[in-house]
Amino acid sequence: MDRGTREELLGRLAAAVGAVTVAHPTRVAVDGPPAAGKTTLADELAVALRAQGRHVIRATIDDFLFPRARRYRRGEFSAEGCYFDAHDYDGLTRVLLDPLGPGGDRHFRPAVYDHATDTTLSAPVATAPADAVLIFDGVFLMRPELNDRWDLRVLVSTELEKTVDRAVIRARRVSSRADVERRWRERYIPAQRLYFATVRPADHADVIVHNDEPQRPVWATRTR
Repeated sequence: MDRGTREELLGRLAAAVGAVTVAHPTRVAVDGPPAAGKTTLADELAVALRAQGRHVIRATIDDFLFPRARRYRRGEFSAEGCYFDAHDYDGLTRVLLDPLGPGGDRHFRPAVYDHATDTTLSAPVATAPADAVLIFDGVFLMRPELNDRWDLRVLVSTELEKTVDRAVIRARRVSSRADVERRWRERYIPAQRLYFATVRPADHADVIVHNDEPQRPVWATRTR
């Protein structure tokens, strides 16, 4: 394992992206529990890659949700509902991952869900250059229906108890501590434990980032 500054970590990740040799856009997964810091890391990596002249497509699993009626059909606090019902993986592969993958036409949509209206969305089609990089963050990204569609897999790891504290801080203006803790302890954390037990994402990751101290991260790179 290596420990360093945030800038050193981003340099290593950018180098890992640059080392991928494919004839289509490079599809990078930034996986991890809610509030682990994956979205921040993905945003920072996108900035670093753009500074190197790469064309970056930035997308997130939050734009591939099912509407509330479907994702909460087992109950708003159901861990099984979080894992099995929340995300439109067919839509994700159809409009984004497969078009950017081997044999794809590079015509893609970055989202299928409209948060404002809680409805499906038909986003405009864009065309990616062949040397583009997709930086995609989200939960459960190494589950079987997605895992083979990534060209680089980054797992952001944080003690699950730390994610509760971070979530409370993040949501303090819109939710009470009790509401946030209930959602994390009944829905999100048990769903992550189900994911860890069934998928073992650390076994699939190319880079594991231990993000308990974001400014002094620790990371491990796997050679395949």
